[in-house]
Amino acid sequence: MAEMLKAMTALGANEPVSVTVGPVTVTERFDVALASVAARRGRMAELGAAAKVAGLPLPGPARFLAGTPYSTYWVAPEMWFVEADLASHEMIATTLKDALGDAASVTEQTDAWVCLDLAAPDLAPLLERLCNVDFSGVPDGHATRTMLEHLGCYLIKHGPGAARLYGPRSSAKSLLHALEVAAMSAF
Repeated sequence: MAEMLKAMTALGANEPVSVTVGPVTVTERFDVALASVAARRGRMAELGAAAKVAGLPLPGPARFLAGTPYSTYWVAPEMWFVEADLASHEMIATTLKDALGDAASVTEQTDAWVCLDLAAPDLAPLLERLCNVDFSGVPDGHATRTMLEHLGCYLIKHGPGAARLYGPRSSAKSLLHALEVAAMSAF
């Protein structure tokens, strides 16, 4: 029976969805593993040392750092979300827990979020209709939690025309719809 089961994307498809509206392309990423890492009380120095050995960047507030095999973005004081390639890190939480030991609390996040990559020559006209982030004014590598069409999301700026958006998996279709409508309005 288990061999009959097939994973579906957050948008309910067998393969990741990609939608283009005007110059904006929204691509669902089904190949990203995600985990949260939080320092246990009084153990930040120990976590920092273990993270360095594991090759895990721990950026400061409102920052994203790309690395290999992990990319990380700050979500709260002494807490980060960690991305990695799903093919090699399907058990990301277990791998991180083994690497960081008791200095951190690690939780699996992959199936809790929809991961969408946004691409356009300039994403500011789209995002200014959806959230309160001054996308053109923040530097590349800026990462923040924001409300986007009544949904709590994480927005990471990779460049003026490139961003990654994490939204609640249970609202994936609503989030995509909001992006489509805003793109139609902006362009």
